[in-house]
Amino acid sequence: MKKLIIIHLLLCFTLLGTTQQLIDIYKKGTVQLVADNTFAQDNDWNKIFETYYDTMMQKHIGKRKSLIVQSDGSVVVSHAYKNYYTRFAPNGKFIEEFGIKNSKGKRFKKSNPINGILNNEIFFTGLDNMGICNCFGLNGTFKKSLTLDYMTRQMIALPNGKIAVVGWVIWAEKFRDFVAIVDYDTNDEKIIWEHYTDRCEKNTSCKMFNYQYEFEKRGSFSFTTMPFSKSTGVALPPVLSTIDNKLIVAIPTTGEIKSYDLEGNLLASDKIDWSSNFVSVEEQREMQQKAIDKLKKKKLVFSTDWADEEETKTAIKQITSEMEADLAKISEPIPIPYFSTILKDSDDNLLFFEFPKEENANVFNVWIYKDKGTFICKSSFESKDYELQINSDKMVFHDGYIYALQNKKEAKGVPLRLVRFQLK
Repeated sequence: MKKLIIIHLLLCFTLLGTTQQLIDIYKKGTVQLVADNTFAQDNDWNKIFETYYDTMMQKHIGKRKSLIVQSDGSVVVSHAYKNYYTRFAPNGKFIEEFGIKNSKGKRFKKSNPINGILNNEIFFTGLDNMGICNCFGLNGTFKKSLTLDYMTRQMIALPNGKIAVVGWVIWAEKFRDFVAIVDYDTNDEKIIWEHYTDRCEKNTSCKMFNYQYEFEKRGSFSFTTMPFSKSTGVALPPVLSTIDNKLIVAIPTTGEIKSYDLEGNLLASDKIDWSSNFVSVEEQREMQQKAIDKLKKKKLVFSTDWADEEETKTAIKQITSEMEADLAKISEPIPIPYFSTILKDSDDNLLFFEFPKEENANVFNVWIYKDKGTFICKSSFESKDYELQINSDKMVFHDGYIYALQNKKEAKGVPLRLVRFQLK
């Protein structure tokens, strides 16, 4: 019995020491992300990530890859628009490509990105066009499908084997954004938070900075020139995470941080304590003019199934005219949401990243949960050898490290790497 008590105390001291160590690193103000050179050695990245340069309709879809880290440190990478995933050993060594297999051992024709792992034994994917979330074992064997009758922005696994979802639907006069908890066993769901936004009618102010041209045959060309403009519901959806068997729902536009138990009952509501920033009128005008100049110079090529050369010219002319009209209407600052993304570290701290004021910059605020949430310090990440793209699809904490999909600076061939960073 004494031996068990001693072991338990040693474990507690070890965990407390690890937590303190990460926080101490953050408190330095700038955290250096240093690649672990013993990780993922001898992998042929040109072959493993050969789809990196894939494009579709002039969009770089090959870079749309995401990673999941399993409890033993092994990594699975999802490839958008492909029917396979890539598995790596805990030391980063490439193992295999695999896909979802049906009862006859045949792969699914398309595999959506893996969004999470339930109970360390079942992968679940994002929704396909039919609202289907596929669930399958770690070896790729299909288990079941969950059906949701809405679109999703984020899905995460909860410690009780359920799935938390940020969803949205388009109603006749409104957009509905909400957070739901979905039961894996029954497919039942419980809505725990929701928000309604009026739909934009043509020529109303909320149509500013959002442009779309519908082709005569099929398809459309659309884009947004200004950040945080509202055209499809809330400017930024809620962001989900978990801490100490609690679901955290953070609202970027209001700065609210809500805590729920795993059944969806509200426990507490907090508020970010730093001030929201704005995009000034002058900054908006500069951004809009740059977007206009870029579109005028851009040579757009669409599939002939969508549009011929003449209609493409018509689309550019129409959208350019709308953009110039919006340029003349700019008269008010646009509020910037309180944060852009959240990363959960391996000690159950949440890192709230502010919107960068300049390219490639990042600043995060460290939030810890005890009796309630508290921000304790501000810091940033830097890397000597890698271009940092910071979001939960590309960076995952595990056992004090950050596992990431990042582009290596001055790399020959495919720049994308699976890398394990030490924090210093």
